[in-house]
Amino acid sequence: MASTSSEETKGAQEMKANPRGIPSAPFVSDIEKHLGGPDVECESALRQFQEAIAKYRYMEINLKQRKAALEEKIPDIKKSLGVVELMIARKSPKKDEDEDDLGDEEDQEAELEDTDTVYLWLGANVMLSYTLSQAKELLSGKLTSAKQNYAGVVEDLEFLREQITVMEVNTARVYNWDVRRRRLKREAEAAGKAGES
Repeated sequence: MASTSSEETKGAQEMKANPRGIPSAPFVSDIEKHLGGPDVECESALRQFQEAIAKYRYMEINLKQRKAALEEKIPDIKKSLGVVELMIARKSPKKDEDEDDLGDEEDQEAELEDTDTVYLWLGANVMLSYTLSQAKELLSGKLTSAKQNYAGVVEDLEFLREQITVMEVNTARVYNWDVRRRRLKREAEAAGKAGES
């Protein structure tokens, strides 16, 4: 029966694994069994737990940076897409006249030629020319992709917080188990010495 529950636990942990490859932290329910016996030192297990926590925190820092970059990128894409959609909506066969308010008493008139082309910065000092429909399609795709990436990053951050918590709980449980074990050992030695005298 014990092997069946162990297999079920492993299966549950595998199901909980993150779809983007972040490993799930195993909860140590039986500390003695995890360490390999009642007299085994726990320093190596504590060190492994601390290393796992450090790895999870490193991933968390990277994901927070990605989240911040996406939070900056999404509004820019929306703004660019809005401009392209406005250009498509205002497209007409004649030239547009536009007035800009330059100050309290200054107005400037300009004639804007209708254009079917827009230039988009793609990054790394690269700008390409697109038709309005191509630009709208490209920006819509980039916006959808950025939103999906953002949702994935938020999900990963939540998953990492859970894994860090599990590892911190494991660390505390192993440490407390070790303190209790040492105390019981000292008490047994003291009782043995008292019984001898």
